Formats: sequence, C-alpha cells, structure tokens
Amino acid sequence: MEYLKAFAVGGFICLLAQILIDKTSITPARILVILVVSGVALTAIGVYEPIVEFAGAGATVPLCGFGYLMAKGVVESIKNQGVLGIITGGLTAGAAGISAAVFCGYLAALCSKRSKDKN
Repeated sequence: MEYLKAFAVGGFICLLAQILIDKTSITPARILVILVVSGVALTAIGVYEPIVEFAGAGATVPLCGFGYLMAKGVVESIKNQGVLGIITGGLTAGAAGISAAVFCGYLAALCSKRSKDKN
C-alpha cells in the first residue's frame, strides 16, 4: 500500500508539471523553479509535511520535495544556530543530494562518448 500511495502522489505532482509544460508557454526552467518554490511555500504553511508523511518518497523525490527539504533544513538550523541558520540550513540539508547529483553527472560524463572537435 505504501508503494501505491507514493506512486499516486508522485504521479500527481508530475502530472501537474506536465500540464504546465503542455498547456502554457512557461519555460521548463521556470517550471522547475515553480516546483521548488511551491515545495517551500507549502512547507511554510504546514501543508507539505502531512503529504510527506502520507506518501513518503512520492512526495520527497519530485522537485517539490527538494523545496521541502530546504525549508525544513532552514527551520531546524534556525532553531540550533539562530539567524545564521537562514544561510546554512538549506545548504546543509541539501548537501548530500547535490553532491550525489554532481558525482553521478561526472561519472556519466566519463562514461559517455566524447564528441571530437571539428577544428
């Protein structure tokens, strides 16, 4: 049942993003920003936490989940460090995921076929 809930919620988030791509002239980069900011905004008003508790990875894996992670990290860091936590909280919370993405991108670049310069 846990997998079904994750699939339904994650699929719904992706469906909303796909509708934005298909039905509007908003660029994909702006849609990505909208998803991250919506995760932060929904976390700030207390809506995203229950969604995460219900769906688990279905809510934390999409880009809204990255916004949720950043907002949650800032809140925790402010509690521990004060005003400095505004800057360090999001960076600390997202460091592992960002590092993994950079590392995997580097590995993919090493394994891919290089295009030769035409000069």
